[in-house]
Amino acid sequence: MDKDFLNKIVIVTGGGSGIGRSICSSFHKLQSIVCVTDSNFEAAKNTQKQLGKNSHAFKLDVTNKEEINVVFDQIVTQFGGYEVLASNAGVSTMNYIEDITEEEWDFNMKVNAKGIFLTNQAAVQYFKKNNIKGKIVNTASLAGKVGAPLLTHYSASKFAVVGFTQALAREVAKYGIRVNAVCPGFVKTSMQDREVQWEAKLRKISPEKVMQEYIDMTPLGRLEKPEDVADVVTFLASNNSRFMTGQAINVTGGIYTT
Repeated sequence: MDKDFLNKIVIVTGGGSGIGRSICSSFHKLQSIVCVTDSNFEAAKNTQKQLGKNSHAFKLDVTNKEEINVVFDQIVTQFGGYEVLASNAGVSTMNYIEDITEEEWDFNMKVNAKGIFLTNQAAVQYFKKNNIKGKIVNTASLAGKVGAPLLTHYSASKFAVVGFTQALAREVAKYGIRVNAVCPGFVKTSMQDREVQWEAKLRKISPEKVMQEYIDMTPLGRLEKPEDVADVVTFLASNNSRFMTGQAINVTGGIYTT
């Protein structure tokens, strides 16, 4: 796998923090030219600065089709093309079903589901037009395999990612384009930090108890690290997974195994 990504152009959405930043780092270590995109341009630039040479930052709102086309076209013009899309950008909020607002529902669905659709659509159009056997890896979630209490809207959006990935993979396999997804569990990120506080407040327990419950639910006995996910993303984009497509790979420490 070490030479699979040498000087290959990789686009990562949501690369400014958390899992996305680790995905950028993993591809960069494999000598890719990494295009870090994020709706927060300062966060994208911070990732790019950490990576250094052969990385570039772009502002990208994955819910804006026109902006996606402009940024992806800019990457093609600047670097001559791209072969991998890691569509990772995602958001979450947490609430009991009776208290979820339409705005919360729309926010989760727009970023998590529509963002995957729009970025994948742009990549597939480019790959097919240029006869490129591209690789797409989408970030879903454990909550896209098992419905999560207090996250009904988030679960709905991530189940959508899993179904979309399966359907798209079947559609484009004849072009040599592979589409897979990763389903992380309880990953230690700033997003999780917010969720722990929300859950503690909603359930009227301490944040420490919430965190311990996450660990207790994980057979491998610890919180997941962003790099645990990132290494599976690079595997799915590599030639080592050449006969895998339409998969939603659990990266959960054993919480969910089917």
